[in-house]
Amino acid sequence: MLTIQSSINDFIHLFFPHVCTGCGSDILDSNHQLCLRCMSELPATNFFSQTGNPVEKKFYGRLPIENAGAGFFFTKDSLIQRLVYELKYKGNKDIGFYLGQLLAKFLSDNIRFDEIDILVPLPLNEKRQKKRGYNQATMLCNGIASVWKRPVMEKAVRRNINTETQTHKGRITRWENMEGVFTVSEPTLIKDKHVLLVDDVITTGASLEACGSEILKVSGTSLSIATLAYTI
Repeated sequence: MLTIQSSINDFIHLFFPHVCTGCGSDILDSNHQLCLRCMSELPATNFFSQTGNPVEKKFYGRLPIENAGAGFFFTKDSLIQRLVYELKYKGNKDIGFYLGQLLAKFLSDNIRFDEIDILVPLPLNEKRQKKRGYNQATMLCNGIASVWKRPVMEKAVRRNINTETQTHKGRITRWENMEGVFTVSEPTLIKDKHVLLVDDVITTGASLEACGSEILKVSGTSLSIATLAYTI
């Protein structure tokens, strides 16, 4: 049976080669999205193991979080920027799941995050999610959960207001745009839980702050934050 399955897989790869999402060159096993060369190019931050890392400092005096971190540095024209673009604008859900699995390795390797109970993806603009077909933060959460066994509570929080993209807005404008954006729609899902709020890229942290503030209004909750990348 293994021989037959192997032959079928070889036949599929011959006509539908599964190539590296990063460089498009190497033909990979279907369980992988990046070749070894591209993997080595991903600029890991090591933030998850560091108390007082730059992600945590963004929330000092703004949001009482337990711990926070980001997996990789995000810079212009970098590999991680191309991968995020694939996830957000090219419909590549598989790369989101795979990058979530990489995040899971960072999280599971650090005792600072051992007490996490549930994963909550930052809710996406409803119109944008309908157009995209999915929330990229949910794809990351699903990848994390496949390795680091925590339930994903996608319906716990909703976005009330369809804000415009925050990408090109200044820090103050971002904060102003976030007022009243999020509501905890299913408080029983997060009551008395240590929540890990997950997003793709952190810049000012305004969206995460606004969402996290609503989460912390629910009785017994505590909050940590994880993002795929950190903008420098």
